[in-house]
Amino acid sequence: MTSVTPRPVTTGRRVPTTGPATGPVVRLVTRRPKSVLITALLIAVAAIVFSGDLVGALKTGGFDDPSSESVRGQKSLAQHFHAADPNLVVMLEKPGGDVDDPDVRTVADQVTQRLTGTEGVSVVGSYWAGRAPQLAGRDRDKGIILARVDGDEDTSAARVKDLHELAGHTGAVTVGFGGITQVNNDINAQVTEDLARAEAIAVPITLILLLLVFGTVWAAGAPLLIGLFSIVATLGTLRLLAVFTDVSVFAVNMATALGLGLAVDYSLLFVSRYREQRLRDPDNITALAATMRTAGSTVVFSAATVAVALCSLLVFPQYFLRSFAYAGIAVVIATVCAALMVLPALLVLLGDRIDRWPVLRRRPAAGGHAPFWGRVAAEVMRRPFRSAVPVILFLIALAMPFTHIKFGIADDRVLPKDAESRVVADALRTEFAGTGSGATVIVADGWGTGTNGIKRAAVYAARLSRVEGVSRVDSMAGTFVHGVATPKLITMHPRTYASGKLATYFSVLTDVEPYSDAGADLARAIRAVPVPAGVPVMATGPAAQLVDITASIGGRLPHALILIACTTFALLFLLTGSVLLPLKALVFNLLTMSSVFGVAVWIFQDGNLSEVLGFTATPLTVAIPVLLFCVAFGLSMDYEVFVLSRIIERHRQGADLRTAVVEGLSRSGRVISAAAAILSVSFLAMLVSGVSFIQFFGLCAALAIILDALLVRPVLVPAFMRLLGRWNWWAPGPLRALHARMGLREHG
Repeated sequence: MTSVTPRPVTTGRRVPTTGPATGPVVRLVTRRPKSVLITALLIAVAAIVFSGDLVGALKTGGFDDPSSESVRGQKSLAQHFHAADPNLVVMLEKPGGDVDDPDVRTVADQVTQRLTGTEGVSVVGSYWAGRAPQLAGRDRDKGIILARVDGDEDTSAARVKDLHELAGHTGAVTVGFGGITQVNNDINAQVTEDLARAEAIAVPITLILLLLVFGTVWAAGAPLLIGLFSIVATLGTLRLLAVFTDVSVFAVNMATALGLGLAVDYSLLFVSRYREQRLRDPDNITALAATMRTAGSTVVFSAATVAVALCSLLVFPQYFLRSFAYAGIAVVIATVCAALMVLPALLVLLGDRIDRWPVLRRRPAAGGHAPFWGRVAAEVMRRPFRSAVPVILFLIALAMPFTHIKFGIADDRVLPKDAESRVVADALRTEFAGTGSGATVIVADGWGTGTNGIKRAAVYAARLSRVEGVSRVDSMAGTFVHGVATPKLITMHPRTYASGKLATYFSVLTDVEPYSDAGADLARAIRAVPVPAGVPVMATGPAAQLVDITASIGGRLPHALILIACTTFALLFLLTGSVLLPLKALVFNLLTMSSVFGVAVWIFQDGNLSEVLGFTATPLTVAIPVLLFCVAFGLSMDYEVFVLSRIIERHRQGADLRTAVVEGLSRSGRVISAAAAILSVSFLAMLVSGVSFIQFFGLCAALAIILDALLVRPVLVPAFMRLLGRWNWWAPGPLRALHARMGLREHG
């Protein structure tokens, strides 16, 4: 906890005009601090004005690989078969009644007329237009209307939102919306509501922690201003990017959370070092110049480690993941610029007023030390094996559930059980059979016409129907069940054949949950069925989508990991001049992330704590762990740079290894623990969300930060360095020469 020490009062803002201590940035912020702040204010205002329609310009999807078979098949369906693959389910329910009651039919007719009268909406099937038994519930108190809403994810979502006024109670009849379009709308609405609630919890706690950590009202306000600037600048950047490419609306969450988090990290580091320098020299400008050389260099290197981790998301074709790279890189650049220009300008203008209005009047340890972390480091250095082994075993134990991790895609089950689309989906799973919603659809653009085309369709549909897990196949040649055709075998089925376009599709129905391992296995088996005459076909639908998304992310994940490892190693080598210290950092980060994913599997996949947190256990949404890894890895390396920079500084000043490590931890431990506590509050507040993958990200990000701050940095880092001894600084001769020319010289 930071408190205030009386200092000699300085007047004016003396600006040194010569000497290496005053670089161009220092001269700018000390000579023209008001101009710097006014410029920052103008940039922020311009960004706010420009990003006024940001949410409308961003998109809600982005999980698919645009080049995947399922996406190409979906485009072909939209082109040739306007009413194929329903994505909206309207369920009518009359408790205690019957779907054939007059009032139910009246409501059904009204809903159908509104759907068919809306541009871009086609009714695919309805119980009240044909009385297909599979479109009535098991107890006959529910019936459904299946519709296809055209357009991309945002267009279809907007159309369904306009139609949603049909939902609700109409006398004794209840109308509910379901299907993937309504699921997406419910997720977006829930996330918006939850984030507002999370911020209402996190912001007051964060303000209290800032006051306690920085010690005074003026000092605590600095990171808030830096955070606000980085957030609005990033939002403006996202709005500009949305003009040229697809950007996910969820990237806004990254901008706000990471913007405030990095602002706190860098402000705390900078202000702490500035106060430390002023204990040695009360002149504001001299202290500021020294802080820029030391803490400023650390901020730049720390930001670079976060940026390269987030840059790895650019290797993925899904714009959902790429959008977080855009937001992350933008917020890092904005925060660094603010921390190295806006914050120093504020410090120049504040002068000694930064220590006015103290919260507590306890004296800090001399020189900014945190004695507790120094004692911890000293004890670890004295008994490295005894200290490190229990921590490593504990992290390995946490990681054990990671061995049976499973991946899926976000569906209605990520929502609360009382969410509208979740209620409809649960009813479809338990009371309706063979509706065609969620089926795997196989589309062929060049199938052929006439008798030969029908015969080939019959052969292929029969083969598909024999696949284990398939309940039936609808085709232009009729309906097939376990290889046996209905009497419609030789008749044209107009719903599945595009006359004159040589196109057809096969609807493969199953009782298997599409977004599951069984659904993925079934999609692979369907794709493996031989096609007559070698006609190229494309399989789409939820199960095929799961296969393609998982394969796409899994295929590019090694490239992302290699990119993170190589760039992080290079940056840490430039910082330390060592080969072993960067390797140590990579290994410890991987151990921490394995532990976090083990806990995630135990909670969110296996269902432990599901009653407490109020979610339904499902496989982990495949894109979210990738995002979590990159964000948490970058933040962990952020703290790694904080620690190593102070240790290396003392070592190069002539201190022995033990002294350098102990003093380095005592000086950086308070910064890391305080920053981790404040950032963890923002992430833990996400647990109030009703969307399970938001809970997953918040809990796991906070856990990664806490494990890193409380176990890895204070225990494993000093233990490793004590065991290596003089080998900490080892590097081959050519690399030593490279570091001598290009390595970082000033640390903080």
